[in-house]
Amino acid sequence: MEMKKQYRITVTGMVQGVSFRFFTREFVRAFPITGEVKNLSDGSVLIIAEGEEQDLQKLIEWTHAGPSAARVVSVTLVEEPFTGTYSQFDITW
Repeated sequence: MEMKKQYRITVTGMVQGVSFRFFTREFVRAFPITGEVKNLSDGSVLIIAEGEEQDLQKLIEWTHAGPSAARVVSVTLVEEPFTGTYSQFDITW
């Protein structure tokens, strides 16, 4: 069994107003990933995701494109200590 990890993923570009948070939550439902996704005041989207490395890598790959209406400019990834805080994956405000 792999150790669980937590990543803070910041996605910039045209990522608000294109259902990025909704599609992120829908994508994550296929994996045992918990966490949250929210819009930030600077126009970016923040994802905090916890899970197994191989599942998190699939999410990270997906964020580089996002939903079809999005135009991703950059994805910044920071590994954080795993907290186990989340019981599901939610859109937060």
